[in-house]
Amino acid sequence: MKYGLVANPKVRDVIDIAKRTMEILGPDVKISGDLASMLGIEGYNIKDLDVDILITIGGDGTILKALQMNDAPILGINAGLVGFLASADMDDLDEKLQRVKNGDYTIEERIRMQVSINEKRLLDCTNEGVIHTSHISKMRDFEILIDGDQAMCIRADGIIVSTSTGSTCYSLSVGGPIIDPKAEAFVIAPIAPFRLSARPIVVPAKSQIQIKPLKGKDCVLVLDGQEQIDVGPSDTVSFTMSEKPSRFIQFGKSFYQKVWENLTV
Repeated sequence: MKYGLVANPKVRDVIDIAKRTMEILGPDVKISGDLASMLGIEGYNIKDLDVDILITIGGDGTILKALQMNDAPILGINAGLVGFLASADMDDLDEKLQRVKNGDYTIEERIRMQVSINEKRLLDCTNEGVIHTSHISKMRDFEILIDGDQAMCIRADGIIVSTSTGSTCYSLSVGGPIIDPKAEAFVIAPIAPFRLSARPIVVPAKSQIQIKPLKGKDCVLVLDGQEQIDVGPSDTVSFTMSEKPSRFIQFGKSFYQKVWENLTV
């Protein structure tokens, strides 16, 4: 079994966590980026890591960034604030790593979102793509089409297109529904819409969603909170289901247990 390890270098005790991970899984764990420099060993580009399992140390942002760069199944070690996507915490680190070493886990596949601007493909998203105005407190008109049919024209600060996995993230904070990640669906959720009648809607993930910013100033497209791309008035941003799923190492805790533990306290 080949393992890769990436980390947010700003995480407290990141070196100790990395060393403990290597002690349990073996010395041949391939280390990526800044973490390798901190450990004083040879490092690898995350895109070039040919591994069976990719382990992340950090929060959900670290996991989402890793998923954009590598298609290996992810084991997230939560050393951040939320860690909704993580399957291990500092309290059970040794146990979870030993279970990985023994093959005592499952791999859960979740849909990922393919994003393009004017038919040019960008990075896939596990959580969401967000189009918002590039100027604070400036609303914008957006036309939203689903499979070529106009679904709504709306004036708002922005639009979130979320996967079912991302339904517990930014989309939830603007009133979107929680969707079981096993459901293949997208949520379209306006950000601070001008009309009270504007509400989030759920569509099949196999649909093609197109968003066209109408007259006004430029917008910004943010992919999983990691990548930022400028969007002009003549651009069309498209979302549909990617052919490549996101894959997560799991140990039996259900999605609903995670919702209860993370969102009800």
